[in-house]
Amino acid sequence: MDLLTDLLQQAGLRRRLLNLRSVDSAIALQFPCDKSLGLHVVTKGSIYIHGPSLSEPLKLNAGDIAVMARGCNHYLSTQASISTQPIISVEQTPSQPLGPGSADELSSLVISGAYQFWNTPIHPFFREIPDWFVIRSHELPEHSPLVTIVSLLHEEMHQHELGAETIVHGLLDVIFTYLLRAMVQRLGTSAANWSQAVSDPQVRKALSLMHADCARAWSLEELASTAGLSRTGLAERFRHAMGDTPLNHLRALRMQKAMKILSETDKTLLQVATEVGYQDAFNFSKVFKRTVGITPREFRRKNNDEMASIWRLKTG
Repeated sequence: MDLLTDLLQQAGLRRRLLNLRSVDSAIALQFPCDKSLGLHVVTKGSIYIHGPSLSEPLKLNAGDIAVMARGCNHYLSTQASISTQPIISVEQTPSQPLGPGSADELSSLVISGAYQFWNTPIHPFFREIPDWFVIRSHELPEHSPLVTIVSLLHEEMHQHELGAETIVHGLLDVIFTYLLRAMVQRLGTSAANWSQAVSDPQVRKALSLMHADCARAWSLEELASTAGLSRTGLAERFRHAMGDTPLNHLRALRMQKAMKILSETDKTLLQVATEVGYQDAFNFSKVFKRTVGITPREFRRKNNDEMASIWRLKTG
């Protein structure tokens, strides 16, 4: 079981390409990210990121990539200070139409993407993501896959060949996933969290079982046996690595999967309950509301409203 892939699929992330933009020295671009994870890839020049979660502006140079956690509203500028610059929302500015060679005339270029999910994330990984995670181009080996992918992304955004949009979306997904992988590796050495749990081979076995079949009525004994530990041994090791119990984490996985089903299907509450390991809709609804904060029916209604709002935004 690929834990990171399953995590992203169950989270219901909706990709949104914010496209290629030149950053004008006369203005600052506002990026509202209340409901999005996002990333910026600088392909030329330098930009500064400004935001309330930053003690000072974060400078990115060509080849640098930044990922921001959900809710990190921020601004992009070519200036270290935006106090005198007019601010324009990225929603109000068109992407930069570039043909071959036209990028040479522009000083700073950035490709941005967002991964939206309106509901509060309940998977612990989304709680441990730092506000800003940056990979510097000089930190990467010359033949790093990320260097190659960023180069391909830059080329596709400028050439406008057949299929470019599909390729660009795919490359952004690859970059985003590489950065999350790097984030897991770095966070795995810090305090108790999901990233540390997946770095422990035996705890990871238990996690893989739960991700693979969260509807199963896993007992601590079954999980411990597969992980090669005693019941007490797994409980202690899991809590030390994750900061939570196996069965609490199983419930979080079930609720995350339930949110995905409610968002993407018209299945009845009983069908959803059964699919995530509950025998009846009543108990499922009780746990869902306690965990997510609203009932499954309210969640589905809010999701439908959100999708309608996104559709209106896209169609203008």
